Amino acid sequence: MDFKHAHKAHPWHGIELGPNCPDELRVFIEIVPTDTCKYEVDKKTGYLALDRPQKFSNIVPSLYGFIPKTLCDKHMAELANKVLARYDIEGDHDPLDICVLTEKDVTHGDILVNAIPIGGIRLLDNNQADDKIIAVLKKDAVYGHYTDIDELPKEIVRRLVHYFTTYKDIPGEIEKRMVFTGLYGAETAKDVIRRSMQDYNEYVEANK
Repeated sequence: MDFKHAHKAHPWHGIELGPNCPDELRVFIEIVPTDTCKYEVDKKTGYLALDRPQKFSNIVPSLYGFIPKTLCDKHMAELANKVLARYDIEGDHDPLDICVLTEKDVTHGDILVNAIPIGGIRLLDNNQADDKIIAVLKKDAVYGHYTDIDELPKEIVRRLVHYFTTYKDIPGEIEKRMVFTGLYGAETAKDVIRRSMQDYNEYVEANK
């Protein structure tokens, strides 16, 4: 038995992104459109944990998870500040989120998929940068040929933006938590990914 690989790798720290990163990524999927609960990887143990039941009628419109070995911190926030002509935005100190579009009915999360980034949604969550990278499943029959978010049907983009600007809202509250500030294409998405990888590497180095 190969004891070197006898234990499950931590999804955040132990999964390699692949040799063609950031043009192609190996990403971890936490939830799928059929989930009625929000699942999230426990950062300490690496196990998929039940975060909360979905109290309202929000259904994630794609596979949703994060990019291993990334962190949204100062380098990633630096780009958001530059684009928005601000100086007070910080990263949310979580791995970089990713949505993966596919025509297949994937029945559960806690899986790895190969994805091609084609753009992103720039969001602020309580003044913290909380970008969502938009990607397509590699070799997907319907979405696999898209290379930039501008090529996607507008309704798909609108559905993604609507979900992420409303999924944390509580009925009756006036102030919106998630603020949409714009979309960006594939090249900027790759820059965001590189920055979050740099943030992660510095985080690991500082915590050795």
